[in-house]
Amino acid sequence: MESEQPKKGYLEVVCGSMFSGKSEELIRKLRRAKIAKKKIIVFKPSIDHRTSLAHVSSHDGNKVSAIAVDSPLHIIEQTPIDADIVGIDEAQFFSHELINTVLDLINDGKTVIIAGLNLDYRGVPFGPMPTLIALADKITKLSAICIVCGDEAYFSQRLVNGHPAKYEDPLVQIGAEEAYQARCRNCFIIDKKPLWQKTL
Repeated sequence: MESEQPKKGYLEVVCGSMFSGKSEELIRKLRRAKIAKKKIIVFKPSIDHRTSLAHVSSHDGNKVSAIAVDSPLHIIEQTPIDADIVGIDEAQFFSHELINTVLDLINDGKTVIIAGLNLDYRGVPFGPMPTLIALADKITKLSAICIVCGDEAYFSQRLVNGHPAKYEDPLVQIGAEEAYQARCRNCFIIDKKPLWQKTL
């Protein structure tokens, strides 16, 4: 008879464009976990300095305490053994090391809830997010409202001086309403198509 394996954890990913409510949904899930008496810990990338580094905050003003880290390896180091749920916001800004970190947490029996942009400003899958979505037990894909036509928006339009950014612009630029808009596929503008063989 085979020995009983330790119980594995669970991965849930919340994704969507900017202004789709990803952080709000992450905060909601974490608050429900607290009500259920689960021990939670929350991380965010230190590069995201739009709000306090000590909190994950939504555009609606809700927030939950968080630890800002430079590397996914620090998530493992700072997660207590008795933590039930690990929340990670803005996961797209972490390196691909995040994938192994998340799998290690799941193997240790933790529930991991991740929020992040699935596409970058060019409309290309962003950082470790596509792999995490593929590995997830549950995926929640949120939409925003297209600021141009009012349809469902799944793209994050970056603006430079009021005009769409170019494909070759720097990939990471932290910003909010002053630099980005939610747009539908029809209203999303980029100056050239992604070269998929180079991005996958």
